[in-house]
Amino acid sequence: MDLPEDFDPPTGTAETLSPGLRRIVAPNPSPMTWRGTNTYLVGDTGLAVIDPGPDDPAHLQAILDAVGPGQHVSHILVTHAHLDHSPLARALSRVTGAPVYAFGDARSGRSAVMEMLADQGLAGGGEGVDVAFRPDVALADGEILQGDGWEIRAVWTPGHFGNHLSFVWGDIGFSGDLVMGWASSLVSPPDGDLTDFMASCDRLRAEGLRILHAGHGAPVTDPAGRIDWLTGHRRGREAAILAALEDGPADAGMLTRAIYTDTPAALLPAAERNVFAHLVDLVGKNLVAPQGALSAKAVFSMIEGD
Repeated sequence: MDLPEDFDPPTGTAETLSPGLRRIVAPNPSPMTWRGTNTYLVGDTGLAVIDPGPDDPAHLQAILDAVGPGQHVSHILVTHAHLDHSPLARALSRVTGAPVYAFGDARSGRSAVMEMLADQGLAGGGEGVDVAFRPDVALADGEILQGDGWEIRAVWTPGHFGNHLSFVWGDIGFSGDLVMGWASSLVSPPDGDLTDFMASCDRLRAEGLRILHAGHGAPVTDPAGRIDWLTGHRRGREAAILAALEDGPADAGMLTRAIYTDTPAALLPAAERNVFAHLVDLVGKNLVAPQGALSAKAVFSMIEGD
């Protein structure tokens, strides 16, 4: 998809999106974060801060400056433990006294197959993991937080990351990096799990939300349509991988070069991680099998049907 050039908000300024909701964009633009990480402030008196963002003193000050007279930060919510979302939580907690809420630490929520790959030494790519992250309070799937005039429900949505939570506030969702309008979500094992990603997309779609505020980029004003596009895109990539394997066994690198023919060479490593995520998912569906142990360097072949 083309990047929406019209989304160019000011950095470090609290913008009102709707009554009781403001957004501050962190000063960390990059190919992985678009204009920067979106930090959200929910509430009018006791504020919930969603995704404090990277460990950046200027962004910390921008959040504190957005806390007006008679207001205070009561809750700090983290969608997931990537370096562009969670590290500032600890400094913000020290300054405000508010506890940090998340699903768990950086290894929480991983599926068994992803734990196995991590134990083999496979490390995630992309934004980088906040390995030191520990919430003060671990949120269970479906748990409801109540603040000063607001109520937010945590929905466990692994896929982009094992400990990924989305948050639901009325008919508004905060989707972190699971669903974004400007790009498809990175799914890079062992932190990303495509099987979980597809299930989490379906689950978030079933919430019937009016709008999604993502970790990066503009609000998603048609959540169902966007989620349908994302899952359809993944199914199309799966079909391309299966078609390529019909020509014979191949590893993730060979499949990447066969499928991503127009992709710049610098982006091929990320594409290869994406292909591997699909291969792990296809192994789970009993459609392909590795020759030997499952690993990022394994050669895969089709499983012949009856």
